[in-house]
Amino acid sequence: MKIVLLDAATVTNGDIDLSVFLKLGNLTIYDITAPDKVAGRIEEAEAVICNKSLITRDAIYSAKHLRYVGLFATGYNNIDICAARELGITVCNAGSYSTNSVAQHVFAFILNYASKVAEYNSFVAQGNWINSRSFSPFVYDTTELFGKTIGIFGFGSIGKAVAEIARSFGMNVIASTRTPCTDNRYSYVRFVDFQELLSSSDFLTVHCPLTDRTACLFDSKAFSAMKKGCYFINTSRGGVLDENALLDALESSHLAGAAIDVLTEEPMRRDCPLYGAPNITITPHVAWAPYETRKRLIDIVFGNLRNFISGTPTNVVS
Repeated sequence: MKIVLLDAATVTNGDIDLSVFLKLGNLTIYDITAPDKVAGRIEEAEAVICNKSLITRDAIYSAKHLRYVGLFATGYNNIDICAARELGITVCNAGSYSTNSVAQHVFAFILNYASKVAEYNSFVAQGNWINSRSFSPFVYDTTELFGKTIGIFGFGSIGKAVAEIARSFGMNVIASTRTPCTDNRYSYVRFVDFQELLSSSDFLTVHCPLTDRTACLFDSKAFSAMKKGCYFINTSRGGVLDENALLDALESSHLAGAAIDVLTEEPMRRDCPLYGAPNITITPHVAWAPYETRKRLIDIVFGNLRNFISGTPTNVVS
């Protein structure tokens, strides 16, 4: 089998070996593939593996031997699923590989905001504690998480993991989800509609795929409906929010702050509305990226392709 891996640099900087895929066929690896290069690089491929490379209808139809697309990701909005389905091409994703790391990142954001860890570290590093009159200078307002309400939009594996961590901090947990949860393990979660989620959350965190239904769901109307002083977190997909609307909500101080790991366009553009925005913490799409998480991802993607070759495909999305 001729296997083409389009964007290896998005899953390893050399710390993870991708040669395991050689066990399954002839392997060609590209670090990064620009959109206008995709069609040419996959035209002879039987299997394509990628993370965020855009696999368009034209690219799929020009790849006459293509039978399989494997994703180093849970989301698959970069693949023209309809075209793949029309040609009988199997598409498999890597569901749930990053559950623990993304939930961890969400609470890194929340704890940094609540305890002002970064700000106080800078305060000390600048020599201000040395010059303080008090042993405990109250420079930044901090808050306890206990008793606060966290709202979770989307209650898949990551949403559930976030709920478990929130419960351990004594937070009240509410969630809004399209698919009702009947698992008794989450009986402590109160499920609410979208409007109540907006109006009742002290912290609101987003864990949904990017679809036609969720694109720009968090717009100016949604941000205006949030409780004043809410802290907004997005580690899902950048396209679920209107970045200009978030900027307005931050500049008006309607939101206490925001933390995001994803943008509509990545890498960040210099003209991104959120570049330099007040009261925001931005990380460069790394919530999923701990070494252990990426190693698990490689194992899942390898298993998906191996199972496809053996006739028992797993994690099929199309």
